[in-house]
Amino acid sequence: MQRGHDTPASHCLFDGVIGPTRRKQLQVFVRDNNVDQALRVLKKKMQREGVFREMKRRRYFEKPSERATREKAEAVRRRRKVARKQAVRDGLIAAPKKRIEMGKGKMSGTVQPRGRSG
Repeated sequence: MQRGHDTPASHCLFDGVIGPTRRKQLQVFVRDNNVDQALRVLKKKMQREGVFREMKRRRYFEKPSERATREKAEAVRRRRKVARKQAVRDGLIAAPKKRIEMGKGKMSGTVQPRGRSG
């Protein structure tokens, strides 16, 4: 058996590389021949796992110094996010305004856009 392929190929829809040595298997079951819904579920799982971000990063070679810089910046962002959430929980800063959704379509009725303005 090859490494990372413990199940038959017919059962494995996607075998994504998560790290240099660790593999994670994503499975999606098609119910009632509804392939469109299964594809949506697969894309959502891949998005959560960071597969698309990983593919985008691996399009071009990343020098080790660039990788270290990027990883440090990601760590800083994570730390700031955790600190901001903790400050909201402690009541030191106001919670961000919640988005109000009126319909089910994309961008329908969103009152507060996320991100920076200007």
